[in-house]
Amino acid sequence: MDAFDYVVVGGGSAGCVVASRLSEDPGSTVCLIEAGGEGRNVLVRAPMGFTIGMPRGINSWNYHTVPQTGFTDGRRGFQPRGKGLGGSSNINAMIYARGPRQDYDNWAAMGNPGWGYDDVLPYFIKSESNAIHRDSPIHGTDGPLRITNLRDPSPINEAFLAACQNRGYPFKADMNAEPHEGCYHVQVNQLDGQRQSLAAAFIHPNLDRRNLDVRTHAHVTRLLFDGTRVTGVEFRRGDVTTVVEARREVIVSAGAFGTPQILMASGVGPADHLRSVGVTPVVDLPGVGQNLQDHISALLIWKARIPDDTVGITPSGVAHIVGQMWRWWRHRDGLLTSCAAESGVYYRTSPDLEVPDIEMELVVGIGDDHGRKIHWGHGYTAHLMLSRPKSLGEVRLASADTRVDPLIDPKYFSHPYDMATLVEGTRLALDIMADRALDAYRGDMLLHYDRDDPAQIEAMLRAHADTEYHPCGTAKMGPADDPKAVVDAQLRVRGVEGLRVADASIMPAVPTNNIHAPVIMIGEKAADMIRSGS
Repeated sequence: MDAFDYVVVGGGSAGCVVASRLSEDPGSTVCLIEAGGEGRNVLVRAPMGFTIGMPRGINSWNYHTVPQTGFTDGRRGFQPRGKGLGGSSNINAMIYARGPRQDYDNWAAMGNPGWGYDDVLPYFIKSESNAIHRDSPIHGTDGPLRITNLRDPSPINEAFLAACQNRGYPFKADMNAEPHEGCYHVQVNQLDGQRQSLAAAFIHPNLDRRNLDVRTHAHVTRLLFDGTRVTGVEFRRGDVTTVVEARREVIVSAGAFGTPQILMASGVGPADHLRSVGVTPVVDLPGVGQNLQDHISALLIWKARIPDDTVGITPSGVAHIVGQMWRWWRHRDGLLTSCAAESGVYYRTSPDLEVPDIEMELVVGIGDDHGRKIHWGHGYTAHLMLSRPKSLGEVRLASADTRVDPLIDPKYFSHPYDMATLVEGTRLALDIMADRALDAYRGDMLLHYDRDDPAQIEAMLRAHADTEYHPCGTAKMGPADDPKAVVDAQLRVRGVEGLRVADASIMPAVPTNNIHAPVIMIGEKAADMIRSGS
């Protein structure tokens, strides 16, 4: 049995931050356990590589939902989650978006002191080294994570941004500055034309620390208890089972699906459900696996009349991609530095709203079914998501064995607000995309949406809408009187000693936009609380 002060379960975005920050103290020993590999392969390092790796399960768990009653014919949704050091920062679009002040002030108002915007801003700043906004008080310049603009964005972005401005949405030079409305160029976590995953930023440079032990290809099977105190972690490598002891704390950072799965398989969760799959309850905690929230997304796809500025499958398009591979390998620039979704806009479906409730991004290619359906020709996609959904789902165990995929049920469109709002958001998106600024590019729609027929739009959404890859909330942070709360404001699991959670699962409400930057912030704040003993 190996013994460490801290054991971090899961080497994803938050887990990398927590393990790195805790091991900055040479007086503490840290073990980081990750089910995947080291997160160094070329599909991680080449920014555009995620468009190949993510939909095909490379560097990903490649989960699917249970059949969704809100989808046509009970269609199952796709749920890719990163596997390997760096987690989903290995397969996401690298977009660094924090969300508006109101998101975090709402977290605090829900009974979580210390999580308002002014409280969490220092942790956003701490991790960031922003190459563009170096004189801004809301950005950092000396953190491990490099944030910058894309090196070679497509010219079609300027047409899209002009269309947004023609429709009344002002241009934002900084997508993370207030107010949280208008159109923007994305910022991404890249360094010298390569994706900088959270492993590349926080773990790979620090593997020489004698007090940091990183175990990859190590699948956690359960947490170990002495009464209600966590004492260690059991994991498997192939056929070999190993136990590591935690002298101070275990921090679970396995993500919105992995964290509740590990907790429940270890006996922490809804007691009746645990017994139904053969797990003996240690602590009856009904909220584990509940409160699942996710941004649902609509895809509006057009064939392109101008092929030069978009990605496509044609003889010339394929030849261009091959040439760009060589260019990236030699110079770290060109098409492969793209994040696919290169510009975007935040807008409101009603003028009465305080902050926008829809985010739309322009994808410089055909993104049908997460890129799993290949179409001949060139095109571009408007990728719009419902920013503040009200549908709540759950994660449950299919088996006590954590090697068996959990049952993921987002319950998409189960709340009537979600469909009504996304229909209106789609109508406004169609207005933007029909603007004269895009006339030179616009061909036929691949999947037709009728702007003036809400019922037709609803039918199309039920047939084609799916995740925007932002699941969260399944180990909810909240006060003691919240029946769904799993952790307190210090991220300590209720009813358990020596156990915290630090990842997207603690979010009490999904942020208004991409959750990657907020997850990094959670890792920073968690490490600070642990080191300070709070």
